[in-house]
Amino acid sequence: MRAVVQRVTEAGVSVDGNVCGSIGKGLCVLLGVETDDGDKDLEYISEKVSGLRIFDDENGVMNLSVMDIGGEVLSISQFTLLGDVRHGKRPSWIRAERPEKANEMYARFNDALRAKGIHVEEGVFQAEMLVNINNDGPVTILLDSKRTF
Repeated sequence: MRAVVQRVTEAGVSVDGNVCGSIGKGLCVLLGVETDDGDKDLEYISEKVSGLRIFDDENGVMNLSVMDIGGEVLSISQFTLLGDVRHGKRPSWIRAERPEKANEMYARFNDALRAKGIHVEEGVFQAEMLVNINNDGPVTILLDSKRTF
């Protein structure tokens, strides 16, 4: 499971011109599910996202998590995070999970964050979305449950 986590002042997602999710201060998470992802991958990513200390404390040091600041999460499913371009210029999606299982894992990820008391807004699975992100900092963190980077 892979995630791109961006600290944002605000973020939103729309489908066909209709806003389906928006947040204020918090995190925008782009989530990709890999073919062999399971419970351990889900737990690793949800724990990392909820606990990432990338918000400033009173001394201007990145020492607080999204939970510490009462922030929100905009969660977007994005299979393209699993694109493999090591052999050419056209991405291979062979490692991206099939839609049924990927959607289930995406929903479980969102539920895991909500269980921690985080307000989560979502994109629309398999839809063409327009995502607006006001990246704060900019701060962007890459996560991979297999720890390949």
